[in-house]
Amino acid sequence: MEPIIIESRISKNLEENQQYFDDKLRVGMNYDMLSSKLQIAGRRAVLYYINGMYKDELMQKVLQYLLSVKDDEMPQSAAEFLQNNMPCTEVELEERKEKILIAVLAGQIALLVDGFDKCFIFDAREFPARGVEEPPKDKTLRGSKDGFVETIVSNTALIRRRIRDTDLCIEMLQAGESSHTDIAVCYMADRVDHDFLYDLKSRIKGLHVDALSLNQQSLAESLYEKHWFNPFPKYRYSERPDTTAAQILEGNIVILVDNAPQAMILPTSLFDIIEEVDDYYFPPVTGTYLRLARLLITVISYFITPLYLLLMMYPAWIPDKYQFIMLKETSNIPIFWQLIILEIALDGLKLAAVNTPNMLSTPLSIMAALVLGDFSVSSGWFNAEIMLYMSFVAVANYTQTNYELSYAVKFMRILNLILTVSFGVYGFIAGVGIALVCLINNKMVSGRGYLYPLIPFDWKKLRTRLIRRNIHQV
Repeated sequence: MEPIIIESRISKNLEENQQYFDDKLRVGMNYDMLSSKLQIAGRRAVLYYINGMYKDELMQKVLQYLLSVKDDEMPQSAAEFLQNNMPCTEVELEERKEKILIAVLAGQIALLVDGFDKCFIFDAREFPARGVEEPPKDKTLRGSKDGFVETIVSNTALIRRRIRDTDLCIEMLQAGESSHTDIAVCYMADRVDHDFLYDLKSRIKGLHVDALSLNQQSLAESLYEKHWFNPFPKYRYSERPDTTAAQILEGNIVILVDNAPQAMILPTSLFDIIEEVDDYYFPPVTGTYLRLARLLITVISYFITPLYLLLMMYPAWIPDKYQFIMLKETSNIPIFWQLIILEIALDGLKLAAVNTPNMLSTPLSIMAALVLGDFSVSSGWFNAEIMLYMSFVAVANYTQTNYELSYAVKFMRILNLILTVSFGVYGFIAGVGIALVCLINNKMVSGRGYLYPLIPFDWKKLRTRLIRRNIHQV
């Protein structure tokens, strides 16, 4: 179907309207696009709907009532009929043909009545959806065990359940000339940055894309089109309603996209991305330890292999008491290539684990442990010390719930390895400098600094980011 551009209005002639919608919706060709003819108080009418996307019981009750309307009860206008005779509260009038088409394609039911120049749109949608079980990647030891699903109505309800405040606003927008994807913008009216909110909504309304085929990722790339070569994430995502509600209460903006089980949180910074919900479900001392340990492990995972490579290139720099880190056996493959091969091999294992059926996951784990463990060392391909440090890197990647941040650290680490093996200590320093430049110059949609409150420096804000305090003191 070609993109709809020119808007037109329906007429009072039912046959003319029916011919238009039958042609546009391809009734008879599409097996799931249905139309039903009926009589309402002596007037001809027709329903348009998609099979499998509506509540049977609700529509059955509405139809029973409509078919029971008597001839003398039929008003002359659609507005009067809606006010006096419609038993359903989720119904509105629409006269533009293009809006009616979009409503039907979105799962709503359109009712056209002969003599009325407006169409009745029933919102009786019921999409196939999975349960709101805990997200497999965003788990917590304590707290709620529910998570977002692919239905935007269910996701907004999970937020409303946690924030019972009249200042909570959830605005519905659409983007995509073909997909007309629903986008919910959630915020607290008395706490949000209204200038940033206005700019964000203007960007969404001004999007000229055919479809948001990849849901939130398509929206993210459309909102920020330039400088995507910087690997550090520009958005924070969460599949947890409790985390999302907390961010809204802090004055942030949350974007929900239909068919996506994650919430996009704006504005964000590196410290926001590193935070996890477990930091708040435990006492302040435990939460502070978890937060600092996660940050320390992330930093070590970046430095450990490039620094080891540098020390192996300059063994005289190693103090006598740390000589145990030296390679015990002669390496058949240069250390640099061992590290690069293992970096790629770890990603290969991740991809294999994602595509492996559950019943075969245990045999795959055993085989991977043997191949990348004893066999790889005994065969002479890798040294035991290299395997140890790369094992730490592999484990450290899973301390972050954010995939983009883990891969950003990985790319910066590989770049540092290349620079170190090429230029020695100067390459190592250059690699660290490039990573810092990427962090500092990572431009956000909101315009706020990525390292705030470290740059620009704000000690009070930075202290709350590093040290978990009592919730009532924050």
